[in-house]
Amino acid sequence: MATCFHHQDRETGRACTRCGRPACPDCLIQASVGSQCFECVKRGAPKRTVRIRQTVQRDPLIATKVIAAVTLGAAALIALLDKSVAGNGRIATDLGLFGPAVRSGEWWRLLSYSLVHFGLLHLGSNLLVLWLVGRELEPGTGPVRFATLYVVSVLGGAAGALIATPVGLTGGASGGVFGVAAAATLVLHRRGVRFWDTGFGPLIVINLVIDRLIPGISLAGHIGGMVAGGLLAEAMIRARSLESPALGYVGAAIVALASVGLALAVVR
Repeated sequence: MATCFHHQDRETGRACTRCGRPACPDCLIQASVGSQCFECVKRGAPKRTVRIRQTVQRDPLIATKVIAAVTLGAAALIALLDKSVAGNGRIATDLGLFGPAVRSGEWWRLLSYSLVHFGLLHLGSNLLVLWLVGRELEPGTGPVRFATLYVVSVLGGAAGALIATPVGLTGGASGGVFGVAAAATLVLHRRGVRFWDTGFGPLIVINLVIDRLIPGISLAGHIGGMVAGGLLAEAMIRARSLESPALGYVGAAIVALASVGLALAVVR
C-alpha cells in the first residue's frame, strides 16, 4: 500500500484529487469535489491582496468600521497609558492639536488630534454620529472615497481650530465627523432631498447650537471640518458627473494641502 506523501510512515489508500499524490486523512481537506491535500489547498487559495479586496467588497461599511476601531482603540490605549479618560495626560497632550508644537515641526498633530478625546461622552457621541453617517454615505461612495473624505475633513478641522485657538489644546474626531456629515447632507440635497429632511442637516445645526452653549468645544474646528468635507464632496460629485472619478482625488489633494497650508500659516 502507498504511503502518505507527508507522513511517510503512514500507509493510505486515499489520494489528493488535484495532484494525485497519496495522502492520509490528516493531510486531506474536503473540497467541493473529492479531497485535496493541504499543499494544493494552500496553492489554490487567493493571494492576500485578493482576499483583502474581496473582504472590502463584501463589507459596505469597512471604512467606517476601521475608522471607528482605530479611534476607539487609540482612545483606550491613551487612557491606559495616561491612567485617565479625561484626555489630560501626557500622551493625550503629546498627540493633541497645539499651535506652538505644530510650529516646531510636530505636524502629525494635524491628524493625531482626532484620536484624543476628553471623556467617554465626547468619544461616544463622535463614534455614534460617525456610524450614522457612514451607514448612509459609505455604501454610495465606497470605502476609499469615504476614508478620504474623513481624513481631509480632519485636516480642515485642524485648520479651523488653529485659526480660533492657536495656543489651545484641541482634540476629538469631530472635525472629520462633521466633514462626512456635511458631505452626506450635500449628496442628499443634490438628489432632491431638502436640507431639513436629510437628517444630517438638522443634526449639524443642533450640534453647532450646542457648541455655542457649552464652553470648551471647538466650534471653529467643527466648521473647518464641514467646509473641507463639503468642498471635497462637491469636487467628487462634479468629477463623477464628468465621468472622471480620479479628478475627485485631485480635489482631495488640493483641499488637504490648502488645509495644511492654512494651519501652518496660522501657527507661524
